[in-house]
Amino acid sequence: MTTPSRTVEVERKYDADADTPLPEWMGIPSIDAVSDGELRELDARYFDTADAALARAGVALRRRTGGPDEGWHIKGPREGDARVEFGWPLGEGDALPQPVAEVVSQWTTAPLEPLARIRNSRTAYLLTGPGGVVAEFVDDRVRATDLRAGTHREWREWEMELGPAAPADEAQRTAFFDAVARAVAAAGGRESSSGSKLARALGRD
Repeated sequence: MTTPSRTVEVERKYDADADTPLPEWMGIPSIDAVSDGELRELDARYFDTADAALARAGVALRRRTGGPDEGWHIKGPREGDARVEFGWPLGEGDALPQPVAEVVSQWTTAPLEPLARIRNSRTAYLLTGPGGVVAEFVDDRVRATDLRAGTHREWREWEMELGPAAPADEAQRTAFFDAVARAVAAAGGRESSSGSKLARALGRD
């Protein structure tokens, strides 16, 4: 079986209005530089069974084009503050690749159907410190369609995801995210009303 990539996501999400200015990050402890924004046009389709077996297991399956990690992704159940994501190349056509199906089979072997389409104009910024990339901040302008109900939704959200040079212990990470939350609030952002884009696309926020 093709060996997937594996990443552990530790992130926070925030809501922002269409005209909310970006937060000021240079006052955050351990941050000494912020990169220029990189625009990424992302287009993802999410899949699940008719009875939402993956959602009930806390799992999300998508095929996404655009960005540096385009491909098939499985986001596993949340484990405390983190979530493991596995990734495979896009492959040929839109059919679910066998290596991905084999991993999905631990939760369900029932037929999968399109659940939602989420298109996202993302601008990504790297926040760096003396040891390298502390975190990646993304400014997302999202256009989503619930493919079962035919409902369209649009919103703007921010995400801050820890990088390889992020604080190592829990207390330092808490202090980092507390400082991020203060910067978000100062800019006019607020805590996210939903835990995931898929939930919001389906009206579950």
